[in-house]
Amino acid sequence: MRTCRHGLPSLAALLTLGLAVEVPISGHETENTHVLVTFTENTYQIDVVNDPDWLWLMLAPDGGLVVPDYVERDRQLAELTDRFAEEVLVLFNEEPTDIDRVDYIGPVEHDPTAPMGWGEPGMFRLSGVLPEGGERFQFAYGLVVDQYPLTLSVDRGDTVTRWLMTGERSAPFVLADLQPMTRLQVSRQYLQLGYTHILPKGLDHILFVLGLFLLSTRLKPMLLQVTAFTVAHTITLGLAIYGVFALPPAVVEPLIALSIAYVAVENLVTRDLRPWRVALVFSFGLLHGMGFAGVLAELGLPRSEFVTALLSFNVGVEGGQLTVIGLAFGAVFQVHRQRWYRRWVVIPASLVIAATGIVWTIQRIVTP
Repeated sequence: MRTCRHGLPSLAALLTLGLAVEVPISGHETENTHVLVTFTENTYQIDVVNDPDWLWLMLAPDGGLVVPDYVERDRQLAELTDRFAEEVLVLFNEEPTDIDRVDYIGPVEHDPTAPMGWGEPGMFRLSGVLPEGGERFQFAYGLVVDQYPLTLSVDRGDTVTRWLMTGERSAPFVLADLQPMTRLQVSRQYLQLGYTHILPKGLDHILFVLGLFLLSTRLKPMLLQVTAFTVAHTITLGLAIYGVFALPPAVVEPLIALSIAYVAVENLVTRDLRPWRVALVFSFGLLHGMGFAGVLAELGLPRSEFVTALLSFNVGVEGGQLTVIGLAFGAVFQVHRQRWYRRWVVIPASLVIAATGIVWTIQRIVTP
């Protein structure tokens, strides 16, 4: 690894190494599983919803990497129901239960220009008869790479949502006494979801915050930028979630990438915080807020604690961003006042961030 003349690792070299491993088109996760379980008097129905292209990549028997056109993709998925069922565990009274039927239901509409994760979802539907005396239900799903929500309802009444990790067996649900999460449980859950959306999942937001940090490590410029960004993304997150205003992901995602490139390029041409920088950071915060809203809409919000979940998610996002700033400051604390700091840290790191933002902008525009 290249080091500067004082023997300290170059921040740019570290960034380059990380980005050389993988530069995703989107800084958000594209695998967005949602499991919906409905019980009636004597039957159950489990709908596992996800992006059909992603499902095909996970289930393709020949390990294919190129997704076929949607007609062929859906035809093949309809033939892979047995393979899908191997990844699902359904239990009643702690005993595994054979699933009576598995069907694949493809999207009603198809948008060939939508990036993976943003298109109309596909769904595997598992159904069967409740076993006699089946009072407690458990679920586990192995074909997933991230935390996902499991939502249950009896006779389509009030829903109960819990979050599970890949392969994790849920705690038993007593069907006669399904209870929504308490306010404290909702707060904890969505605080964690907001934080993890930044660390480790939100690479685009991490790079944007690092771009703000690199302009100046002095407290006042940093606070002005972070405050403008926080206020802006809080506004659009709330407006978008309440349905007042929103832009499609095809517009938001390229603009977020462009905002990353802009702040990094500006770091190359100025050393001081200018008034227009704060105004632009505010406008970029509006865009990032719509990106957060898209993720939160996919995660879902409990109807009984909608505001609690929304506020907790936003606090978690802020916690993630402050952690990024804290880690960055800790990394350069001993050297940020050195004369060579801008030449060996700020400029190389900003170049890497700018290049990444430009590449993402182009990819998010041209990649179908």
